[in-house]
Amino acid sequence: MRNRYESPLSSRYASDTMQWLFSPDHKFRTWRRLWIALAEAEQELGLPIADAQIEEMRAHAEDIDYEEAARQEQKVRHDVMAHVITYGLQCPSARGIIHLGATSCYVGDNTDLIIMDGALRLVRDRLVGAIAPLADFAAKYRDLPTLGFTHFQPAQPVTVGKRAALWLQDLLLDLEELDFVIDHLALLGSKGTTGTQASFMELFDGDHEKCVELDRKIASKMGFARTYVVSGQTYPRKVDARVLGVLSAIAQSAAKFSNDIRLLQHLKEVEEPFETAQIGSSAMAYKRNPMRSERIASLARAVVADYQNTAMTASAQWFERTLDDSANKRISVPEAFLAIDAILILYRNIAGGLVVYPKVIHRHLMDELPFMATENILMAAVKRGGDRQELHERIRQHAMEAGLRVKRDGMANDLLDRIALDAAFGLDQADLADLMDPGLYTGRSAQQVDRFLAESVQPVLDRFAAALQAEEEQLKV
Repeated sequence: MRNRYESPLSSRYASDTMQWLFSPDHKFRTWRRLWIALAEAEQELGLPIADAQIEEMRAHAEDIDYEEAARQEQKVRHDVMAHVITYGLQCPSARGIIHLGATSCYVGDNTDLIIMDGALRLVRDRLVGAIAPLADFAAKYRDLPTLGFTHFQPAQPVTVGKRAALWLQDLLLDLEELDFVIDHLALLGSKGTTGTQASFMELFDGDHEKCVELDRKIASKMGFARTYVVSGQTYPRKVDARVLGVLSAIAQSAAKFSNDIRLLQHLKEVEEPFETAQIGSSAMAYKRNPMRSERIASLARAVVADYQNTAMTASAQWFERTLDDSANKRISVPEAFLAIDAILILYRNIAGGLVVYPKVIHRHLMDELPFMATENILMAAVKRGGDRQELHERIRQHAMEAGLRVKRDGMANDLLDRIALDAAFGLDQADLADLMDPGLYTGRSAQQVDRFLAESVQPVLDRFAAALQAEEEQLKV
């Protein structure tokens, strides 16, 4: 509808798959799956629930009458009860046992956890999908020397591949944390209004073991290994903070990558992909703006901010339950997932299409390399009998004068010429040229990349080979 607000996360950025996970239809279908699991588990533990009642519930698990649910919610002003009533109208024989012993959080909170579990797994696939092309890029440019920067000031050379390995390392750290969060996510189970399972103790005539087994059965039916042993009415809201914490971490890594790409594009050394018909500016036709990287940076701020919401919500809960979490988490949690989905799709796109300009990289490096090579020049001169302390002062003076010539007069760096003309060094232009091989100054960059890809990255790519293949197929469609 053009006259209503529409989230750009849905209309512009996030994938259909992530949007489906947080869709109302998926939520309400999951509610019905949970009600069926509850009824099945209660029957298995001895409650008088007939097979026919459960079969009737299964028969209507998917055909939700949303118009009737809306009418009921207008009447009862309670979304869960509106759907309980609607389900009961479709399943008249099972109406009396739907939601038996449960409170609203049984479907609400368990569904939230189920959705987050699925969304985290999709994020993991997306993360590995970004790692793969970045690993290829690092391998391809493992030994291409480039000017290093500290404080965005020229520093000792590295290689293009080594810099990419730093981006990759951030993503691997995020993957470790993501695996931990997924592995430790549990279901709420069936805990009742204050988490004591009192209603189920009544149903099972005080049988503690059946209450414990009820949780186990529901968790198993919904694909979880365990439930939280203790809770209030809800699962701990620290879980949301933990989940969005790892999303925030991924956003931070992606933003760092995108910022580096934006700076490199300014230097004309590396560019993000730019389509043939793409327009960079409505006014300046020559522009090739790094809009994908800028979008990553922009969306990343939203994810980091959403994490703050969950942290504040977790800290503000009262005793066994308070409702000031509900409206907030309905916004912050889904939007963080939709944004990180968009970020990682962009990351993969950029990493798979980076354009490198080796000649520009070489020119920038050679402009600064005489300064970087001063230590090697000093050592070569000392080997020829020079006095180290005297030469250090002379090279410092030459470097200052050459730097001033570059910055003040806009002229070429003539440091090597100055040194060649200074008899104290005993070095000619040929000697100095031998010291101007950029590969002499990149240390173990290429070897570090090789080891990192072999020991840290390849095992991840092997582990997720099937997911990577599925992502590739999806991109072809």
